[in-house]
Amino acid sequence: MAMVANEIEALIRDALPDAQVTIQDLAGDGDHYAAVVVSEAFRGRSRVQQHQMVYAALQGRMGGALHALALQTSPPQQEPTS
Repeated sequence: MAMVANEIEALIRDALPDAQVTIQDLAGDGDHYAAVVVSEAFRGRSRVQQHQMVYAALQGRMGGALHALALQTSPPQQEPTS
């Protein structure tokens, strides 16, 4: 059974409450999505660790209900100080 974009977003927000999440259905089939996730929780972590945090938030649905997720993660941009 395919997942809907708002379900993916809700799972990520549950695990990373401050996250800004943008989900795009790439193929219109509910199986192939792209996600951009920005969270302070990613600061100081490697890209692999950031992706692992998002995959953990999806609670084992990757490879099952969710076939493919193109993922971009980052901490928020810091404002320059004067």
